Amino acid sequence: MPEKTTLLITAGRVIDPSSGIDRPMDVLLRDGRVAELAAHGVLQASPKETIDARGCIVAPGFIDLHVHLREPGQSHKETIATGTACAAAGGFTSVCAMPNTSPVNDSVEITRWMQAPERGAVVRLFPIAAATVGSQGEKLTDFAALQKAGAVAVSDDGRPILDDRVMRDALRLGARLNLPVVQHAEDSHRTAGCSMNLGPTSFRLGLRGMPSAAESDIVVRDIALAKKTGAHIHVAHISTTEAMEAVRRAKKAGIRATAEVTPHHFTLLDENIGDFDTHYKMNPPLRSLADRQAMIAGIADGTIDAIATDHAPHAFHEKQVEFERASMGIIGLETALPIALTVLYHHFHLPLWRIVELLSSGPARVFRLSDRGTLAPGAHADVTIFDPEKKWTYDASQSRSKSRNTPYDGWSFTGKVVATIVGGNVVYHG
Repeated sequence: MPEKTTLLITAGRVIDPSSGIDRPMDVLLRDGRVAELAAHGVLQASPKETIDARGCIVAPGFIDLHVHLREPGQSHKETIATGTACAAAGGFTSVCAMPNTSPVNDSVEITRWMQAPERGAVVRLFPIAAATVGSQGEKLTDFAALQKAGAVAVSDDGRPILDDRVMRDALRLGARLNLPVVQHAEDSHRTAGCSMNLGPTSFRLGLRGMPSAAESDIVVRDIALAKKTGAHIHVAHISTTEAMEAVRRAKKAGIRATAEVTPHHFTLLDENIGDFDTHYKMNPPLRSLADRQAMIAGIADGTIDAIATDHAPHAFHEKQVEFERASMGIIGLETALPIALTVLYHHFHLPLWRIVELLSSGPARVFRLSDRGTLAPGAHADVTIFDPEKKWTYDASQSRSKSRNTPYDGWSFTGKVVATIVGGNVVYHG
């Protein structure tokens, strides 16, 4: 990281849900921490650098709970350096990296390797370690050692933990260590050979479809196990009405259940696949209009804790094949905020503070990332500045990712990142 400096952000509208702040203010960053907030022009400071945020929102640095950075082992798709540069361009100051690397991140050595300065991370990287050895769903990893090495959660993401006993034991150990267990909720026995959502579009295309119950039944089971063990279960990339309702019921019952939703699941539909467009192939798959409406309702009523991208880079040749053979997933770090602003704020009229909460203080609470997701004095000087009214067009060829697998190439958005600040240093300026 560059040398720390004193930076003053002036005349912006500060939105910090964790502190209940939503008003014009100046923000002073010093020695890698938030030093002061005050009305415009009040602070007496001689900063080395000043950013005029007039017309912009000044928010706590965004946190993505779910990214795939592909290192170690798949650097033809992405590296930690390129993935975190992509994150910075999207306004994210911290990312949580999933363990389905090659080899799987199921060891202290890989967890530490990912965090080493030599990886060239532009933003803060928090590893999520595998819950089972090799993510095979059979033998638990050493949660305590992985947590000590820096893992903020455990997950076999990319694969579900299907065995009831293994999942119960994982939750029990997670509860003992106060370590969240993240589940990729998919009954893979019922989705084997499937490449999209089960519905009219899968029927039209002649493709095998994934039933929504393959997701929701796992969520219901995991919530029941979390209730018995007192553990924190986090549902990754939730996508179905039934799963959303299960999380809603769990929260009302006081069970430690949280959930994230991706921008593509509150924006796109399975019918967008058209005639086998692999840029719309992902797991969980794009769902029905009713499911998309349920995602937006869950965002609006507080059931959803975070917007997470599930940034999943793939090489050109892994997508440019027959639909059933194509890899699942899309890149999403640079488009998450623009989609949220365009769809949730401008179209559905959700308040800006809610969108900021879903990208900052919400994810910080889920993984208990202390002194992040807030602009309270003393917090890490991680700040995202964005213009909610800026109109622009996304050009995937200019992405900082090594991959280009996105359905949003050429889309017009309203809302764009202006600057991303990590530890008091500007790491992106739009």
